[in-house]
Amino acid sequence: MGTRPVDSRPRAVRRDHLDDVGGPSYRIPARPGPLVARPELDLPPRYADDRPALDRSARRPGRVGRFVHRYGWRAYAVPLLTLATLVTLGDLAFDATATPSSRVTATAAPTTAAATTPAAPLASAEPEGAPEVTAEVDAGPVDAPQPVGAETYVEKGAGTVTVVDVTTPVAGSGPLRRFAVEIEDGIGVDGAAFSAAVRTTLSDPRSWGSGGRYSFQQVGAAQVAAGQYDFKVALISPGNVDAFCPGLRTNGYTSCRVGERAVINLARWATAVPHYDGDIATYRQYVVNHEVGHALGNGHVPCPGPGQVAPVMLQQTLGLDGCVKNAWPYP
Repeated sequence: MGTRPVDSRPRAVRRDHLDDVGGPSYRIPARPGPLVARPELDLPPRYADDRPALDRSARRPGRVGRFVHRYGWRAYAVPLLTLATLVTLGDLAFDATATPSSRVTATAAPTTAAATTPAAPLASAEPEGAPEVTAEVDAGPVDAPQPVGAETYVEKGAGTVTVVDVTTPVAGSGPLRRFAVEIEDGIGVDGAAFSAAVRTTLSDPRSWGSGGRYSFQQVGAAQVAAGQYDFKVALISPGNVDAFCPGLRTNGYTSCRVGERAVINLARWATAVPHYDGDIATYRQYVVNHEVGHALGNGHVPCPGPGQVAPVMLQQTLGLDGCVKNAWPYP
């Protein structure tokens, strides 16, 4: 008598346990050899329509797809930021190679070898009405009354200057200061006479060289061309004073000092100022000492008190402020 399985069914016709719960039943065929994994499962008919969808979802995305999937919205922002960066770098490169239409310089006007030179104002200027260390400008009156019997003068010259070609011995015993004298072309003034007046004033013992403080020497065109001078004294027409004192408002009335150049206004040289009561000679000594004082590094000072002698660095062209007129640093 043969042996029967535990479930009392023949081994060849055994049914799956799904029969017990009402599910579909399959007959398990006898396998002649060892079990081998099948590449694909035989799905029931009701799953056949799902196969294409499963295949599409399993398809691997390309590089762009993986980049977008990984970085999200940043994947779109990166190209835009890269483009904006390239445009900005291009603009900067263009600006670096562009030539500006104008530049403001603060260098002094070069000294040329020619005796006749155009007006070349310097960047740091000091008018008579402004302190040495500030940019303050005190312009003179526009319509100042002229002294009776005053000399006539040219309102506006050629705008170029000529160096008075004179070289003199050293006057004084202190540290040497060499100066040149310039006359604006076309103003009808004798350069030699103006030069002599400046030289005589600076060599006076009451001037800046008093007591061995300075010595002075006038130099000519060759020394100027070689740069062998410390300052210049220039006589300029009132219509061109502002061109030699750039950015300053002299109204063609006051004198000024611009860098190395002490500019004497021709109108003041010819007529002085009303409160000097026609004393043109004293005013000329004052204006030379005052503007040269700026070139030597001195600033403005106030009147010390009513009735006292006016300091030479008081702005006497604009008024005496109760002081008594004075032309000398050491009267």
